[in-house]
Amino acid sequence: MKGNRFWAWLVFGIGAAYFLVPLIATFEFSLRMRRGYYSFDSYASVFSDPRFQATFGYSVVIGILAIIVGILVVVPAVYFVRLRMPWLRPFVEFLTLMPLIIPAIILVYGYIRLYNSSSIIPFTGSALGTDILLTCAYVTLALPYMYRAVDTGMRTIDVQTLTEAAQIAGAKTPQIIGRIILPNILVAVLSGAFLTFAIVIGEFTIASLLNRPAFGPYLQNIGANRAYEPAALAIISFIITWGAMGMINVLGRFAPRTSARTD
Repeated sequence: MKGNRFWAWLVFGIGAAYFLVPLIATFEFSLRMRRGYYSFDSYASVFSDPRFQATFGYSVVIGILAIIVGILVVVPAVYFVRLRMPWLRPFVEFLTLMPLIIPAIILVYGYIRLYNSSSIIPFTGSALGTDILLTCAYVTLALPYMYRAVDTGMRTIDVQTLTEAAQIAGAKTPQIIGRIILPNILVAVLSGAFLTFAIVIGEFTIASLLNRPAFGPYLQNIGANRAYEPAALAIISFIITWGAMGMINVLGRFAPRTSARTD
């Protein structure tokens, strides 16, 4: 038993070092902006940069919109596939894998070709239209992750029984999805939302080619022109990522478990 514990702790230590050593080195380098001293000047420079505030705020808004649209599309789709059209599930699973197969650059060129200023629906002819197009592109990119997160959550509940009980109580389909199904898969939906947000924050290709002021192009530009600020941004992104994961765990503990009641 002692030997097994030793090897277990050894493997754990190697794994922890694999993740922590580069992170510690990056953090240490980000503090070297002032020659001969450790300081947080690089972090102050990042937070005081108007472009950081503008691009990060823009990506947060687009990310929230992409999450909302993704939930509105995926949750009803998974619900109806599992409840009424199980024979369609292999096709839907294959369809949701397509964003992993098709490169983002091909996707965005297709969008530009279909929705340019000379087409029937000229999304790229205005800033608002381009923002809508960018949101739809992010929903598409996050579809494999959102779909599988929601589908996994849907497997843990008895959709058929909950639906029948709610229908007996007089609930309509929107009420069943919104008040019965969604609260019971809230943790799964939050997982998909977190993955969507992570994709939006770090995505570069689509935002750059659509010429939108997103956070991904900003990260690329500052990484090409400065030395210490990119390291600071890497640490900030890491903190945001783990903070979001922590929020998922906290919300998951307090997520309501709804029965088939609709009143």
